[in-house]
Amino acid sequence: MTFQKNYSLQKFNTFGLDVKASFFTEINDQEQAKLLLDQFQNQPIFILGGGSNILFTKNIEGIVVKNNILGIEIVDKNEENIWLKIGAGEIWQNLVQYCVAHDFGGIENLSLIYGSVGAAPIQNIGAYGVEVKDILENVIGINLENGQIQTFGKEDCKFGYRDSIFKQTFKGKILITHIVLKLTLKKHIFKTDYGDIQKVLAEKKVKNLSVKIISETICQIRQSKLPDPAVWGNCGSFFKNPEISEPKFKILQEKYPNVPSYPTQNGVKVPAGWLIEQAGLKGKRVGNVGTHEKQALVIVNYGNANGQQIWDFSKQIQAAVFEKFGVSLQAEVNIL
Repeated sequence: MTFQKNYSLQKFNTFGLDVKASFFTEINDQEQAKLLLDQFQNQPIFILGGGSNILFTKNIEGIVVKNNILGIEIVDKNEENIWLKIGAGEIWQNLVQYCVAHDFGGIENLSLIYGSVGAAPIQNIGAYGVEVKDILENVIGINLENGQIQTFGKEDCKFGYRDSIFKQTFKGKILITHIVLKLTLKKHIFKTDYGDIQKVLAEKKVKNLSVKIISETICQIRQSKLPDPAVWGNCGSFFKNPEISEPKFKILQEKYPNVPSYPTQNGVKVPAGWLIEQAGLKGKRVGNVGTHEKQALVIVNYGNANGQQIWDFSKQIQAAVFEKFGVSLQAEVNIL
């Protein structure tokens, strides 16, 4: 391992923010991770994956570690299912493409989500009716406080909507090295009733569904709505879709009969993008920061905006939505 001082993280975050790390290094395997912990027991360590869900508002003190642990390994298999162990440094979309190419089912709705495999369970990433918890078996990681390797089963992860134990009790305390996914080999169960999937499938005149077709459809939908971070800096969805009580939703629905909604166990989920758009903020721009013209849920760095400017703009959105609807938006992106 080599360590670099005052290192720019601009190419390691999808907002393209030029913040500095006091020290920066990369790890390629579990042994290097253990060596790192032995050498820097009393130093703050920040683990960096794909940088696709982070807003840096300041320079990072301590050691920033880029997790490059790779590998896709079949660890078990039967007639119906296959279990894959994947290195945390793998790019999520590369994993999806691997599974699609081998006709492994369950992951196809999570196509074209930016970021690394290791970040997926932390955020419990999800899209079009599927979350990573639906296919995850285990998370394997190193406890940064004692150096011990720990394995977390699905229940141990305490998954919630864009939430997990790794964002709560173990926030910043676990270096995830691998995850294990359980996927289907046949009798795939396709989820196509969320968002524009049915519409696109009808336009394409699809008669027989497959893992490949669903993945391609999801990619087509996402590409039509979301800006490419390589062109315009962004982190995808900036806010969570708020969940409100049924009584509160009924009041909202009386005033706005066309409000879209999705029932949940605890109430009703309302799309944050719809709320932002109805507040008149879709495509709004302040300096080099703005909401995307095709998807109000995405905040874009249109130039050389810094993290604080993006954060301030997001707070303006929160205030406007709350003033109009009485609904609080919470950031999905991690703010540092």
